Amino acid sequence: MDLGLLEHLQSYLTERRIERFESILKQRTRHFHVVTEDVYQLHNTSAVMRSCDVFGVQDLSIVEEINSKQIDKEIAMGSQKWVNLNRYNSISTCIEDLKTEGYQIVATSPHGKSVELHDFDVTKKSAFFFGKEKEGLSDVVLNNADVSLKIPMYGFTESLNISVSAAIVLQHVVTRLRKSDVDWQISEDEKNELRIEWAKNTIKSSAEIVERFYEDK
Repeated sequence: MDLGLLEHLQSYLTERRIERFESILKQRTRHFHVVTEDVYQLHNTSAVMRSCDVFGVQDLSIVEEINSKQIDKEIAMGSQKWVNLNRYNSISTCIEDLKTEGYQIVATSPHGKSVELHDFDVTKKSAFFFGKEKEGLSDVVLNNADVSLKIPMYGFTESLNISVSAAIVLQHVVTRLRKSDVDWQISEDEKNELRIEWAKNTIKSSAEIVERFYEDK
């Protein structure tokens, strides 16, 4: 990463904006990762991204083996600027990559022998998979999951909208994580990478500014 570029980009930002970035960076985590699998309602994926930003989860992976779409910026409310978005066209590749990065695979499912949300071990680095609105997660995810997780429900309805489920899960696990002894914050190098990306996403004509910076070096 180029710290000179970071300093240059920050010269275009107000002190208030820089202070805002620093405040939020202290709250960011990569201890948790969120994955959506072939969610065909655009507003649901966008709302999940918004929840990731709200609860400080930096990474969202979208698997689109069947359905392909763009994030709805109105529903994401600008969160696409602040959350790292990874796109996959293979659920198996996504699972393999996350396992390589040390994540346990968590299938969110109301069925089977699932761990209830309040009993979930938040100390383990975890990737939470959320499935299609009606069909749920694929057999590939269910068969490769290290653990299944369910939200306790006490009514006739046996499922929740995916974006609601994601918000409930993230609010619960992130709150408990922050009360734990886990070192959940991102590293200084990761913060610098985000400082650069966030500055680029904030500044108008940032691509031209970056190009001129390297031409003048």
